[in-house]
Amino acid sequence: MEAIVAEGISKVFKLHVNPSQSMKERLVRLGRSQTREFIALQHMDLTVQSGETLGILGHNGSGKSTLLKCISGILKPTTGQIRLRGRIASLLELGAGFHPELTGRENVYINAAFLGISRQEIERRFDAIVDFAELDQFIDEPVKHYSSGMYVRLGFAVAINLDPDILLVDEVLAVGDEVFQMKCLDRVRQFQQEGRTILVVTHAADVVRQVCNRAIVLHHGEKVADGKPGDAIRIFREHLHGSLSDTAPADEGPLRITAVEVAGTRGGPQPGIESGDPLTVTVNFTADEPIEQPTVALSVVSPEGQTMYAADFDLGKTALPPGNHSVSVQFTEVPLLDGRYTLNSRVFDRLHTDSAATRAGRDQFTVLNPGIAHGVVSLRVGDVRILPAHDAPADIPPQASHPTDPKGI
Repeated sequence: MEAIVAEGISKVFKLHVNPSQSMKERLVRLGRSQTREFIALQHMDLTVQSGETLGILGHNGSGKSTLLKCISGILKPTTGQIRLRGRIASLLELGAGFHPELTGRENVYINAAFLGISRQEIERRFDAIVDFAELDQFIDEPVKHYSSGMYVRLGFAVAINLDPDILLVDEVLAVGDEVFQMKCLDRVRQFQQEGRTILVVTHAADVVRQVCNRAIVLHHGEKVADGKPGDAIRIFREHLHGSLSDTAPADEGPLRITAVEVAGTRGGPQPGIESGDPLTVTVNFTADEPIEQPTVALSVVSPEGQTMYAADFDLGKTALPPGNHSVSVQFTEVPLLDGRYTLNSRVFDRLHTDSAATRAGRDQFTVLNPGIAHGVVSLRVGDVRILPAHDAPADIPPQASHPTDPKGI
């Protein structure tokens, strides 16, 4: 059964090019205000089945929030139509709909009224809302005194305690402390088990991988991908981010790195692998003088800037003559989880360290994790089994183990 059907929806905003600053200018330009059109969504079709959890990925300005606002009814599409089945609740902005001068209690009732919930119904659910938000000591304080975390906790608690058939969430799962984020994810999973429909807008690929069974990617208001979360994440990272520009100045001196080749197992505009697959790095360099003890250093840096791996590879005691050379390093297994990693390289003479060439921030590769695990590294899993109780008879064998595919981590 279809919960959301959007057919040919577009949203065009009119932006003033040179807005008038004074009353005189407004009168002079009356009827001649210059505007330009900004197309936020372009003739998009989208169908979401009941019980489906859809992740929406895209860079800033790609139309993610505009799409959710059109679905929720906050914005009216310029063209097209949207059909919904069931009660909808949305949490699109931090503290949206809250009046800063009113207390948390008063805002709960007002927010529920906006969603069409009767006062009697919200009274039945009020304690559950306050308990989830963990704001019992502050519920009668004006929300202008709330921190940003308290804002989002209260807003999320209202939205999920109104029994919506469709829940729209925009970037909220990335706000608040880690404990509250896990609490929100647990409630989302409960909604999934109850067969509710959920749309999640986020920049966090881990969230999409954990909770979504389908994902779309938006780019300049167009849908450029629609499929499994892992494939959508790869397209989001490779297609939209692209590879780094190779316009950095070249090394100068007697030793120069001319190119670095990264060979993975997946095609596309940027080299990539699946978690646990091999990766080959080839460093090409030119030496104007002999290198007595050549050494190549490689380091891998995470998207957050953390060094995940660094090592020097001594190429032996034999000196390299002047000329062009290539060194290939094969990593038999890369146990990283999904992300876009930067590869830094350096070539130097271990006996004459002043002779060195460095290439940093110009080469990258992506890792796609086809499983549901999240974090930094992929740990291999052997047996997972239920052990007998301590008071069980000794002759009862343990239950059969269930081996887990390492790539599912």
